Amino acid sequence: MTPQDKLHREILAETQTIACVGVSLNPVRPSNYVARYLSLRGYRVIPVNPGHAGKTLYGARVLARLSDIDGPVDMVDIFRRSEHVLPIVAEALEHLEGLRTIWMQIGVRNEEAAALAKARGLNVVQDRCPKIEYQRLFGELRKGGFNTGIISSRLHFGEQRVGNTAGLA
Repeated sequence: MTPQDKLHREILAETQTIACVGVSLNPVRPSNYVARYLSLRGYRVIPVNPGHAGKTLYGARVLARLSDIDGPVDMVDIFRRSEHVLPIVAEALEHLEGLRTIWMQIGVRNEEAAALAKARGLNVVQDRCPKIEYQRLFGELRKGGFNTGIISSRLHFGEQRVGNTAGLA
C-alpha cells in the first residue's frame, strides 16, 4: 500500500461527518450518488448547495453554506470547479470545528486552497473521489471483478463501514 493509499484509508476510517459542497438533488449527478453512497456506508452527510437550501436529500436538510452547519465536521468534500475552491476552504477553516480533511473531487485541484488547509494542519486530497477510494481501499471493487490489490477471504457483503463505526446501530 502506498503512503497516499494509507492516508486515504485512515481518513475514510476515521471520518464520521462529511459536508458535501455542491451536491445536486438530481440522482444522475455524481455528487448525488456519492452523497448517497457515503450515507449508506454510515457517514453522516451534510449536503451544502445554496440553490437547493431547505430541501431534503437522503434524510438531511440541504444547507446554503458551510457556516450554516451546527456541530463538528470531519471532512469537506468539494464538488465545485477548481476556481471556486479557495473561498470554500476559507469558509470551512473559519467556521467548522473539528475539521480534519479537505477533499476535492475528481478533476478539482487548487494549490492555493490546499496550501492554506495544510498550513492549518489539515489533510488535503485533490482530484480523487471518496466513494471510489473507499471501494478500492476497502475491497468493494473486488465484487465487480476489479483487482484492488487487497487479499481477503471476506467479501464484505452487508457491512456498513470498515473503520470507526461508533454510534451506528
